Amino acid sequence: MDAPSGFRNPGSTGGGGKPSRIRGKKISPNQNPQLFDDTSQQPPYGGQQQQYPPPGSQAPPQGFDQSAGFGSPTHGMSQPFAPQNLMSDPMANMAVQYGQNFAGQGKEYVQQNLEKYMSKSRLKYYFAVDTSYVGKKIALLLFPFTHSDWSIKYSQDEPVAPRYEINAPDLYIPVMAFVTYILLAGFILGTQDKFAPEELGMQASSALVWLIIEILVILFTLYIMNVSTDLKYLDLLAFCGYKYVGMICSLIAGLFFHSGGYYLVLIYCSCTIVFFLIRTLKVQVLPHSDPDSLATGNKRRTYILLFIAGIQPIFMWWLTGHLTGFNVNGLKI
Repeated sequence: MDAPSGFRNPGSTGGGGKPSRIRGKKISPNQNPQLFDDTSQQPPYGGQQQQYPPPGSQAPPQGFDQSAGFGSPTHGMSQPFAPQNLMSDPMANMAVQYGQNFAGQGKEYVQQNLEKYMSKSRLKYYFAVDTSYVGKKIALLLFPFTHSDWSIKYSQDEPVAPRYEINAPDLYIPVMAFVTYILLAGFILGTQDKFAPEELGMQASSALVWLIIEILVILFTLYIMNVSTDLKYLDLLAFCGYKYVGMICSLIAGLFFHSGGYYLVLIYCSCTIVFFLIRTLKVQVLPHSDPDSLATGNKRRTYILLFIAGIQPIFMWWLTGHLTGFNVNGLKI
């Protein structure tokens, strides 16, 4: 069946070789027929064509509203976090107020309990020292045999500050001696080519743990033996910390005179700390009334006194014995 004349090949001709016609239009042999209209350049239905920004431009496309909220074309897209929106939430405000009240109550509770167990004024008492007191107290620790008056003076039922009373316990000398012991131990390890930065931390933590254990053992012994004394835990901390002065002297002697000087000075300092503690603690451990009676518990108090003084040389040797392997061949003294 022949195709209609309007759909024949433009290059073909009729029987007489003439160009074909499409509904009255004359088409040249070199022109392709257009079956449909080109609508790619026409605007969309009901309005103008939407314009888009060129590539790289930051301007939003036409019809895009950045400030639009729910129900707008931007609904469903991620919105930036606004802190003011959070603070305007009633539940958030309630949570913040509850947290502030809880933090305030916790701070007040900690301050009350800290003041109960460690009063600031009481702690300041142990550091109320001066240069004259420090020099006299170190001399008393190293040469206690010439001292005669071991009583502690009181003012209105309160002990006199250490700067005015050489027999009063203090925490300044124990703290400074503890720090000096750690630094001296690091120096000695350096002479042995064993020093490392973490060694200082290990020495400090080890000495601190043994000091805490020592105080806990003394307090537990006092509780088990049912002995009540005038000693407070800060007093025990001060008296147990005085042994670091003898430990420093022993290490320095060992550094200059090797192991022979170390053990000689260690024995002497052990005797001095034992004598010092017995004479000092006797006033606070033994009762003031009826000192000649053993039936009132004086025997147990005497044992406690000897126990506190007797364990000091053991800890002095334990904390310094591992540092006695000195190697001073390469050290210029």
